[in-house]
Amino acid sequence: MSEEDRGYGWEGHLLDLPAYLERVGYDGDLAPTVATLRALHRAHVTSIPFENLEIMLGRPVELRLDAVQDKLVRRARGGYCFEHNRLFAAVLERLGYDVTALVGRVMMGAERLRPGTHALLHVRASDQAPDAPALLCDVGFGFGPLEPLELTERGVVEQDGWAYRLRRGRTTGTGFQGWELHQRDPGGWVLRHMFTLNEAFRIDYDVANYYVSTNARSPFTARPFAQKFRVGSFHVLDGTDLTLTLPSGEVEKRSLAPEEVPERLAEDFGIVLEDDDVRRLIEVLHKG
Repeated sequence: MSEEDRGYGWEGHLLDLPAYLERVGYDGDLAPTVATLRALHRAHVTSIPFENLEIMLGRPVELRLDAVQDKLVRRARGGYCFEHNRLFAAVLERLGYDVTALVGRVMMGAERLRPGTHALLHVRASDQAPDAPALLCDVGFGFGPLEPLELTERGVVEQDGWAYRLRRGRTTGTGFQGWELHQRDPGGWVLRHMFTLNEAFRIDYDVANYYVSTNARSPFTARPFAQKFRVGSFHVLDGTDLTLTLPSGEVEKRSLAPEEVPERLAEDFGIVLEDDDVRRLIEVLHKG
């Protein structure tokens, strides 16, 4: 039995790589270097939106690679962190990167500890020196970063006007090191999520995905949610509230009628729903 059959790998050999590259609009070098990783990460983040609409439409969120490829690549839909980073891990594995999955705790300014419900990737490229910092990849949060971050305390990282910083977090009594990722919002710096370097596997993502897609306390079961991150703008749909944030910190907000939401999903997020799903989503919004 192969290592992948036992659940350790990301099934990169099953990936339709040409279809993925077309989906994200990438036609550059595919050598597993830092430069390729940065370009692929940027292409993915700015091409495939974040969304939870399957849950709102009464369908399960599947993490099998064929299901993720069908939804995010062939059907040109979006997904949330487990779908995005499941797909990106398979891409990177296929290209020859060293990929280790991690799990983070989404905080967004909260003080009370939250559960581990966010997917992250710890990646090393072929042209990195052995003592060079690993690269933290996250194509599935919705709000960047555009490119991977070096896993080190190097201060503020500016990416086309958007800003992030990694800091060492809580250290356990046995010396186990945690990390924190902060992002700059219009109101200032916000602790986005916390994580450690414990290795996670596909089965761990399956368990966390089941919780966030079915539990009544999960924000993803409460209302439709979508995000589209571009170099010069960040769109968020939260229920019927639409927000546009610019790198300058300027924010525009408006409330939509339920009937307006499908058109805005198509125009601002690149999410085009089938006719029956349009009707069902509008019904959900009216009930909400």
